[in-house]
Amino acid sequence: MLKSRDTNLLDSEKKTLHSFFILYTIFSLTIIIFSFIIYFNTQKELILEKQNSKLKKYSTKLIKDLEYMHNNFYDGIKYPRYKEFKSAIFDSSEKLIFSTLDTDKVNLNLTLYKEGCRIFYVRLLNSFYLGAMYVVIEIRDDSWDILMVKSITYGLILFLILIIVGYFLLRLLLRPMRDMLYLLNRFIKDTTHELNTPVSTILTNIEMIDKSQVGDKNIKKIDRIMVAAKTISNIYEDLTYVTLCNNTINKDEKIDIKKLLLERGEFFKTIADSKRLSIEYDLQPSFLVIDKNKITRVIDNLLSNAIKYNKRGGEIKISSKSNSFCIEDSGIGIDKENLHKIFNRYERFNDSEGGFGLGLNIVYEIIKEYDLKIKFISKLNKGTKVIIKW
Repeated sequence: MLKSRDTNLLDSEKKTLHSFFILYTIFSLTIIIFSFIIYFNTQKELILEKQNSKLKKYSTKLIKDLEYMHNNFYDGIKYPRYKEFKSAIFDSSEKLIFSTLDTDKVNLNLTLYKEGCRIFYVRLLNSFYLGAMYVVIEIRDDSWDILMVKSITYGLILFLILIIVGYFLLRLLLRPMRDMLYLLNRFIKDTTHELNTPVSTILTNIEMIDKSQVGDKNIKKIDRIMVAAKTISNIYEDLTYVTLCNNTINKDEKIDIKKLLLERGEFFKTIADSKRLSIEYDLQPSFLVIDKNKITRVIDNLLSNAIKYNKRGGEIKISSKSNSFCIEDSGIGIDKENLHKIFNRYERFNDSEGGFGLGLNIVYEIIKEYDLKIKFISKLNKGTKVIIKW
């Protein structure tokens, strides 16, 4: 329904915003992931480069100690151990000679690599001290965990910034649309208010005419005026409901649906007669607790469509049961492809017929508000059947 500027958006606008938000979120996440990969890899290279020089110094220190052990070997001499790092030596066949590492699995084909929170440095010896050909240095490095935390933190901050920017961007883009909807709403309200008096005057005066004192030609003219006036009256009621229903309180009462169907059928009889349509009734007692104005809008819009989209010389069947009523026509019907769009506001499937595309949207809103059930059965060029249950 059209609402004031500060109320909820139209369903179509919500769908647009939902689609935009999904695309914007995907775009934002793509930027964040791309930025995360670049930042992480850059920092990773910097960390490895920084550790490389340190590990090289440690390996040099170990090689000197190995050289000393090799040249001054004696019983009881121990393999060197260090607080700063752990080490291991392998022979030319990559067999372990001695190790203080936390793992026995070492990739001797790589010079520098990371495994978990440990960094390994492999160095090939020029001289074989103690039969060793490979020297491996291992250090623990928690900077990787810090890097991961920083990367995630920066990613979340960037995502939050993008969401905030997107929010204000959406507000900026939607402002003209909201302003136009607000102006349209005011225009419809003002126009509707101005229509009330002349439409009511026309209908009242036509009903007061004594047709027995009027010639046949003039009776036909009066009937045409009546049809036009009732059509305008129905449009007026729709516009009034659309613009004012949010400012009114429901007056629910027990409604005699059978009686109301007869009344509204009689109201539309003049319009139906103009298309030579016959109206058949099969009414059983039926009652529903609902706002009378709203259930009248449902019935009027269904009857209006049954007349508007019917074939000349066709028929309309109005029936009711204890917990339902049905309006069926022999009209042009609706494509299966369009059935899911019939409740969309401003949606019209036949440009040759008048109307604003408000009727079925109003029906749907009222049905949904009162938790009723509606079923459309339609076949192209054969007709449409609408069943309302409670």
